[in-house]
Amino acid sequence: MVYVAKHKRKVMGKQIHQTLFEKRKKLDGTESSLSKIRKEIEKEKVESEYLIPEVKNWIETDSVKEVKERVKNWLSLKHPVHIIGPTGCGKTLLALQIAKERGRPTVWINGDESITTTDLIGGYSQVEVTSIRDKYIHNVFKDKDILKADWVDNPLTLACKYGYTLFYNDFSRSRAVANNVLLSIFSEGILELPTQFGEGRYVKVHPDFRAIFTSNSIEYAGIHRPQDALLDRMVGIYMDYYDRETEAKIIAAQSGIKEEYALLITDMLRSLRSKSPPEELIGTRAGVMVAQALKLANRCDKRSIKQLLADVATSKTKNLNHFNEKMKIIEKL
Repeated sequence: MVYVAKHKRKVMGKQIHQTLFEKRKKLDGTESSLSKIRKEIEKEKVESEYLIPEVKNWIETDSVKEVKERVKNWLSLKHPVHIIGPTGCGKTLLALQIAKERGRPTVWINGDESITTTDLIGGYSQVEVTSIRDKYIHNVFKDKDILKADWVDNPLTLACKYGYTLFYNDFSRSRAVANNVLLSIFSEGILELPTQFGEGRYVKVHPDFRAIFTSNSIEYAGIHRPQDALLDRMVGIYMDYYDRETEAKIIAAQSGIKEEYALLITDMLRSLRSKSPPEELIGTRAGVMVAQALKLANRCDKRSIKQLLADVATSKTKNLNHFNEKMKIIEKL
């Protein structure tokens, strides 16, 4: 039976009688529009907070380009890439440059011992309780409490939803149990939110989603080996320190000193590196720090370089005897 309005009353030029079908149609359309608007607002807010990374003074030699293209090729095949190498060899800068060239917003996660699945996917930030009191009927009281929990997405969920680039830095510093949620993403293309209620428990991974992981070599302290099932779904690329010319160009570009002085710093840095065990290696970052200090002092001689090199190398000494041994090595350079 279809209701037909016989009295077509109008208020301010608008008809006030509507059929139930018309009311539902209007309501459904409004809810759909509001839902789309909310999603667009949420996406704009996210993209304003997680911008495309900015990489300054990027240097690209043949050796840098070779590693970069390998990573990009695997990403184009939708495989997550795990870049492994010693500290200070340029893993982070390379990953950021690749993310920048993708032209997509990038979300960042820093792995550590205390990170949990909730830190990756999100959780309920607050619980809102609404009380309704119905007192329209004399001597009849009706109480109703409504419990509403607000879910907040964390970086991994945002990246999967909107197709962003996930950059998971120091991945191997996180415990394996925290990263179990990654398995279904890389195998089935589905992100499961274990603590989420209702329809939102499963998120279909956006086709533009990509993931880049970086880790120090296994001999470093505070490293956890990821589960084999996850490693099987990744592509691992070992990245060592760049060649002499590339390292010198990076030091010169990041500090602003002349390349001839950057070569001198690089030679001393590489000599010190060749005489140090794996856990005491100092990377290209240390060479940049030395070059910046030299530029600030407006001088560049071997004595100054040795002193500054000793300063940056001291951070990895165990005690006074160890420091004196390190100083002897630097003096012999």
